[in-house]
Amino acid sequence: MITIPYLTALSTYFSYGLLFAFGQFRDFFRKIFDWWNASNLQGYAPICLGLEDFYIRRLYLRIQDCFGRPICSPPDAWFDVVECVSNDNNKTLNRTTKVSRCLNLGSYNYLGFAASDEYCTPRVIESLKRFSASTCSTRVDGGTTTLHSELEVCVANFVGKPAAIVFGMGYVTNSAILPVLIGKGGLIISDSLNHNSIVNGARGSGSTICVFQHNTPSHLEKVLREHIAEGQPRTHRPWKKIIVVVEGIYSMEGELCQLPEIVAICKKYKAYVYLDEAHSIGAVGRSGRGVCELLGVDAADVEIMMGTFTKSFGSCGGYIAGSKELIEYLKYTCPAHLYATSISPPAAQQIISSIKVILGEDGSSRGAQKLAQIRENSNFFRSELQQMGFEVLGDNDSPVMPIMLYNPAKIPAFSRECLKRKVAVVTVAFPATPLLLARARICISAAHSRDDLIKALEVISEVGDLVGIKYFPAEPNKEQLEANRVKLE
Repeated sequence: MITIPYLTALSTYFSYGLLFAFGQFRDFFRKIFDWWNASNLQGYAPICLGLEDFYIRRLYLRIQDCFGRPICSPPDAWFDVVECVSNDNNKTLNRTTKVSRCLNLGSYNYLGFAASDEYCTPRVIESLKRFSASTCSTRVDGGTTTLHSELEVCVANFVGKPAAIVFGMGYVTNSAILPVLIGKGGLIISDSLNHNSIVNGARGSGSTICVFQHNTPSHLEKVLREHIAEGQPRTHRPWKKIIVVVEGIYSMEGELCQLPEIVAICKKYKAYVYLDEAHSIGAVGRSGRGVCELLGVDAADVEIMMGTFTKSFGSCGGYIAGSKELIEYLKYTCPAHLYATSISPPAAQQIISSIKVILGEDGSSRGAQKLAQIRENSNFFRSELQQMGFEVLGDNDSPVMPIMLYNPAKIPAFSRECLKRKVAVVTVAFPATPLLLARARICISAAHSRDDLIKALEVISEVGDLVGIKYFPAEPNKEQLEANRVKLE
């Protein structure tokens, strides 16, 4: 749990309150002026209404230049960011012909496969010539190529499961699978900070949903015990099925799941484990096989393993891996398999090729080098940020490291100042995070060199001093300590 300093929480609440008050004040006068003008709704209700519309107009649009910045190059360690300008106080942004070459600290390119690769790229180009860019069909019609079948076998072997099924979109993998796995009379127990795709999938299932405190196995056991004892609402009948849903690495926290403890609890209470490895598969573990390998958990103890190909594999789509019985059932019942266009053949080839590189099946040791590099880069960068006095979330080995900003005024200030210094970062605020917990999310890649990371640290340290987000005292480095010792002597 994040403990917010009292003054920081107070100033953040005050800032949001001020923005909300001025927004309401402006809306009041807007209604008065609109009353004098002829309405063009012709009896229809406004299509955009409510607090979401207010938040977008009065808060988000003020800083929208910090989000959705277009790029015009591969998302490698360095990429080209297209500069945008606004002539109406940020209500609309217009692209210019100017391009800035920036250090990329925002993309999920954990192993560096998003750029041209000596092994992957030629094979992807060949698959494009052979199969075209799209199958233009669903998997059950004419959308299954030899690449799709090969990919499913490759993924199943990689994660250590008997079978797997792949989809064209990672978000849909969660939101479409959960309603198929469980329905009315079932119980989903979800981590309080699970991804929105899991939240929407759980809501769409029609099952009872309960959350447990983020990454707290003891609270999970308490919730499980209470709900098993009480049974279903009103009838108190036993639950038809219980699924516990967690993430391998939490995308907004950078924390590793306490998987061994959670698996042990689920075994005790006969609940299924659904593990989302979107940010961990390929990025952690000795051979890139995710948190199960990293934390010493047998893949057989996790009944449903989910992951995406957008992070470590430089492609798109997602997968579900499990028993052959489960995968066959999903192929007959999952709407994302039955009705959605299958994953693009070149994208499928990219995944196959990148997995072969990771496992060393390309005849080189580049995969092992990439895994060692991402681990070294992540731990070095996290350690340096903490020594500078930043509040950094997450665990060692995680390539995701959020830097806490808190105050809404610091969100655009940090983003814009970093961009001025040719460092592109991602800032995240409500509703993606709780209102008080705005942050900058740094994503480290194996493609980053040590010089890249040092430049990034220098820029972030400078901007951190300027914006005022070093919430802890900086630790003296070794050179300073040695200099102090010499002076004392």
